[in-house]
Amino acid sequence: MRGSRWRSGERTARRAVTGCVAATLGAILLTGCAQGSGGGATSLTVYSGQHVQTTEALVAAFERESGISVSLRSDDEDVLADQIVTEGSHSPADVFFTENSPPLQYLASKGMLASVDPSTLAKTPPRLNSPDGRWVGVSARVSVMIYNTALLKPDQLPTSAMDLADPEWSGRIAIAGSETDFQPIVTSVARTYGQNEALRWLDAVKANAGGHDYPSNETVTAQVNSGQVALGIINQYYWYRERAQVGPGAMHSAIAYFAPHDVGYVVDVSGAGILKSSTHQAAAQRFLAFLTSVQGQEIIAHSESFEYPIASGVTTAQSETPFDKLEPNGITVAELGTGAEAIKLLQEAQLL
Repeated sequence: MRGSRWRSGERTARRAVTGCVAATLGAILLTGCAQGSGGGATSLTVYSGQHVQTTEALVAAFERESGISVSLRSDDEDVLADQIVTEGSHSPADVFFTENSPPLQYLASKGMLASVDPSTLAKTPPRLNSPDGRWVGVSARVSVMIYNTALLKPDQLPTSAMDLADPEWSGRIAIAGSETDFQPIVTSVARTYGQNEALRWLDAVKANAGGHDYPSNETVTAQVNSGQVALGIINQYYWYRERAQVGPGAMHSAIAYFAPHDVGYVVDVSGAGILKSSTHQAAAQRFLAFLTSVQGQEIIAHSESFEYPIASGVTTAQSETPFDKLEPNGITVAELGTGAEAIKLLQEAQLL
């Protein structure tokens, strides 16, 4: 379906987690079988494209609360989506947990996801859930500009993502064109202006970025912060994570929003769905209910991922713009779809 889009800052951690799972899976399964023969205990396998640290915290809390053991397999969400399709009805995955909605929509379009319990869906605003109840929204992030404060002043920033195609930004912008986080913006442009205009925009943005088309949003953030490039497009949490890692004194950048409802001002939803092929449907439903519960959402609210909790009325504990104060483009998760439209355009622009 799509090429690999590693987030470089998480690449080693995700491989390490995947390696640990591979090394211990036999023991986990043996333990699960032994428990099952005596007391009917259940284990779940979760395929996760989400941030490793936050996911591990959620899993650990769920295991303590439920008594259900979880085998976690972390990788890029597109890699995992392709793996699930390849595995088909024999996939060991019970739950698929993603950073963005298109991979879930992709599996839903293939009829591979079970319906989520209505009581779980009710915890998240309907606009942030699967259009047909096949996955539930868990957290969110929003696209922003990051700019170097020594190179640009706030009144010099573009008001629209479309402005980034203008010649004045030649050599001054950074993108991570192969990142899944960039795809919703491309879809938003295409839905608003048509595919031909979206392709022209992509070609111009690529030309303006030049050698500043980076493999990850972490790299975009670091390069702008160090003054190697003036402006970039990222999701907001990358800037907050950079600040947490290097300290406020080492930050030489800031973030800003495009004009309200601009095509570049897009909310991305992270969600979770249950595979129809899972033989642990009840336990999987319980896991999704936990992710959207107050307890699960509070973990997200205080986590180092700096994503927005979106369920059970929980709000972020981090010092960032409150979610209900954002003024994003009105594109829906249904309109973002499977990401196929954006992927096609990115391939034509040779950004994938």
